[in-house]
Amino acid sequence: MARGDVTAVTAGDTDDLYCIDTGMYGLDEYGAIYVIAGDRPALVDTGVGTNYELILDGLADLGIAPADLEVIAPTHVHLDHAGGAGYLARECPNATVYVYEAGAHHLIDPSRLWAGTKQAVGTRIEHYAEPVPVPEDRLVELADGDRIDVGDRELAVHHAPGHAFHQAVFADPASDGVFAADAAGINLPRMDGPGPTSPPPDFDLEGCLADVDLLRDLDPGALYYGHFGGYETDDLLDQYERVLTDWIDTVAETRAELGDDEAVTERLAARAESYYGDDGEMTRAEVVMNVQGALRYLDERED
Repeated sequence: MARGDVTAVTAGDTDDLYCIDTGMYGLDEYGAIYVIAGDRPALVDTGVGTNYELILDGLADLGIAPADLEVIAPTHVHLDHAGGAGYLARECPNATVYVYEAGAHHLIDPSRLWAGTKQAVGTRIEHYAEPVPVPEDRLVELADGDRIDVGDRELAVHHAPGHAFHQAVFADPASDGVFAADAAGINLPRMDGPGPTSPPPDFDLEGCLADVDLLRDLDPGALYYGHFGGYETDDLLDQYERVLTDWIDTVAETRAELGDDEAVTERLAARAESYYGDDGEMTRAEVVMNVQGALRYLDERED
C-alpha cells in the first residue's frame, strides 16, 4: 500500500472492512485507519490530523459521503490515532465520536494533549496538525464492556491501559477480529513480526502484558493494527510478549552499562533497523520516544 490507498482487509472473516494508508510521517504502510462500510459507516482511528482530507477521499472511494459517516472511534487519544477526530467531526456533521472515557476530555480540549505530544514525538511534530476540539455534544464516553453500534453489528469495548491509560481495544465478533490499537505492538509489513512500543508518559510493562493476556482471552482470528494492517493472529501475541519484555531488558541493561540516559538513547537509536526494519529519520525518532518511555517506566519501578 501507499499513501491514500484503500484496500479491503482480508484477515479475519469480513467483506466490508477496509484499510486506508494515511501516509503517516511521510511513510507508506506506517499509519492505518479502518473503515467499516456497513449500515452505520464507521471509522476506527483517525491519523495525525494532517491527513483528514485523504481519509475523506478514501471514504468517497467507498461511496461514503461525509454526511453518511456515523461513527468515529479512536482507540485512544494519542494523536497518531486521534489527531484527526476534530477535523473529521467538523466535516462529517452526522458522525458521533466514541472514545474511552479516560481520554474524552483531551478531545474536547486538546491543548494539554498537543503540548505533551510535542514533547514526546520530537522532530516528528512537523508531521502533525494541531488538533481541533471535538464538540462535547458530539462525543460519547465509552466504558469497559460498552458496545458501539455500527449497524449490522457491534464493537465490544475493552479497556487496555498498559500502553496508555486511555486506550481501549475494539472486538468485532462479526469479523472474528480485534482493532488492537497499540496493545499488540507495531507490526509493519517491512518487519519480521511485531516490534515494541513504549511511549511516555504512561507506558507500563506489567499493564501491557496484561493487555496481551486480554487479547489472548478474546481469542481473535485476526488483529487489526494501527501500525499497520490486518494479520491472522497465529502466534503474534506470544511474539509480542517476548519482544516487549526483551526490549525493556535491553534498555535496562544498556543503562546499567553506560550509566547515561542520553548515551542509552543514542546507542539504541543506532539500532533502529533491527527493531523496525528501517533506519530512517522517522524510525530513529520512534526508537528515541520508546527509549524515553522505557526509562521513565524503569525509574517508576525503582521508586
